[in-house]
Formats: sequence, structure tokens, C-alpha cells
Amino acid sequence: MEIPRDLSVVGYDDLPLAAWVAPSLTTINQPLSEMAETAVRMILGMARGTDPHPRSIELATELVCPREQRPRTPEDLGRQG
Repeated sequence: MEIPRDLSVVGYDDLPLAAWVAPSLTTINQPLSEMAETAVRMILGMARGTDPHPRSIELATELVCPREQRPRTPEDLGRQG
């Protein structure tokens, strides 16, 4: 098994260090500021006696791929044989 040919490794939080490792690391970027704002808003509301609605909130994430990497296609897999 070879990385990245057979297996991809993905990091989380899009840390700056991901750009400096070799090979470059694909990461997931989370909206940390928006997560914090939403949490504070919900906590303050609960402190005022308000039931938080909705109880579950989905925020967008972003897949950050280094320039030298790209999603593999079925054609790529066929060529490696």
C-alpha cells in the first residue's frame, strides 16, 4: 500500500502546519468563529431561560486540497493497473 496512491490522509481544522508537511496534507476547514458565535448565542439564550431552537445546527465546512493533489478518477485507477 502506498500513500497517496492507495490511501489518502485528511487532517482537520486546516492548521497552517498542513501546508508545510510533505506531501501536503488535505484538510477540513471548520468555521470556528461562526461555531463560537453560535454557541455563545445559544448559551446566552439559555441563561435568559430561552429554549434553544434548533438544538442541532449544521455549519458549512470546506475541503482544502493542496495544489498538487486532486480527486482521483476511475480513469486514474485503471492506468495504475
